[in-house]
Amino acid sequence: MSWEFRKLGPGENVAVEAQKDPFAAPKWAPPVWHMPEGLVLMVNAVRVLVRTVVFLVRNIVPVSVAAGLGWLGYRYGWVPPVLVLALVLVVLTTWAVADRPSFVRYAVRPAQSRWRLVTVYRRDWQPVLVTAGLTKTHKGREYLPSLVRVRSGSTSDRVLVRMLKGQAPDAWERVAANLAHGFGAQLVRVRQGDKPGRIWLEFVRRDALSRPLPALPVPDPAEVDLRGVVIGRQEDGSPWRLRLLGTHVLIAGATGAGKGSVIWSTVRALLPLMLAGLVEVWAIDPKRMELSFGRALFERYGRYSSDPNGGMVKLLEQAAEDMNARAEEFAGLTRAFAPSHEHPFRVVIVDELAFLTAYSPERDLRKRAESALSVLTSQGRSVGYCVIGAQQDARKEVNNLRNLFPDRIALRLDESDQVDMVLGDGARDRGALADQISSVPEIGAGVGFVRLETSPDPVRVRAAYVSDDDIRAMLALGLPDVEAA
Repeated sequence: MSWEFRKLGPGENVAVEAQKDPFAAPKWAPPVWHMPEGLVLMVNAVRVLVRTVVFLVRNIVPVSVAAGLGWLGYRYGWVPPVLVLALVLVVLTTWAVADRPSFVRYAVRPAQSRWRLVTVYRRDWQPVLVTAGLTKTHKGREYLPSLVRVRSGSTSDRVLVRMLKGQAPDAWERVAANLAHGFGAQLVRVRQGDKPGRIWLEFVRRDALSRPLPALPVPDPAEVDLRGVVIGRQEDGSPWRLRLLGTHVLIAGATGAGKGSVIWSTVRALLPLMLAGLVEVWAIDPKRMELSFGRALFERYGRYSSDPNGGMVKLLEQAAEDMNARAEEFAGLTRAFAPSHEHPFRVVIVDELAFLTAYSPERDLRKRAESALSVLTSQGRSVGYCVIGAQQDARKEVNNLRNLFPDRIALRLDESDQVDMVLGDGARDRGALADQISSVPEIGAGVGFVRLETSPDPVRVRAAYVSDDDIRAMLALGLPDVEAA
């Protein structure tokens, strides 16, 4: 037997049985207790008091400033508050002119963060999260994730959130598009927080990488750090530092995605140490188009020729042999590599990796190339060898060595599934939308996502564009008597 309950009116205390059985005896329910009007007023007053205290605590600085100016105006008239404001304005202007970076960091950004916290995120926090399904209701009470902190930058906001108990970051990743539209951002990425139960939401307000980045100046030798050579810019405006020492790098991208920009920006950043004899670059160029233009800069150069793969494969095997000889020499003497003239840091660049491992018509040469690459990528990091491999095809059967590349770069890709193939499972859910990068060269060439060995979160970057004239200038700088091909 089913029952249907309705809201009881004054003096009613019974539940009416469903219309299916109108002759059934009524069932008595406990009387409904109504809160006295005086108690309702007291509860509302307490709520207003609590909200007022919370507002004052959250806005202690502006409230204190306003209260202080108001007291000065009440006690001494309107002249003292105006003089104080004028003095503060002069100090801020002088600070901004004398040291703009520190002014932006310590004055502009905190004020911007506070403003966006109040006017954007806190204002729309509850309705957006309710619509996105990130709240929970239990026994008539709504539980809402807490908004902890907002840090605003020039192009994005980082919002620290305390999740509900039992909630996981993937629940936020699934509704990232809802959050982006709800708070007026282009896109949202979910990052791990500073402690369990917390996450960072990265709201991208505008694209800082929409314009091509010209070639960066050739650095001084003392400024080159192999643990992070500057080759471009990150989405937050900071330099993109690509680590070479102690790692290998895989670059994947469709035709015209900008793989050459990453490679040549890396060579340009290494040029001072190359000229000093502390770094050697060995280049393999199956296409004979990308690296041949500046081949005079490379210590060794292999290309596709009348000996289709023999020369390139022999170069890889020579690198593997030299690496084994160096490892034998270092055994028992040192565990940390430091480049020297006797033992320079060697970067082996393979422009089209898939040609050697999958597309070569000679099966024996494919096996030899794959064997040499396996040795270099599995053992070369600790003795000063770094392999940079570039490829167009992201499929596993084309390159089954990609797990030996700790650091990976995904430029524009053709399909969404290829993002996880290159960067690892779940990378696209964490915001690496490499399949949505524009195919227009002026907008998307050199733009990509980097996933490092030390962090699962992809970072959006753009490599600087090194033109033919820039390569000629590099040749003239290091080899004034050699002309570009």
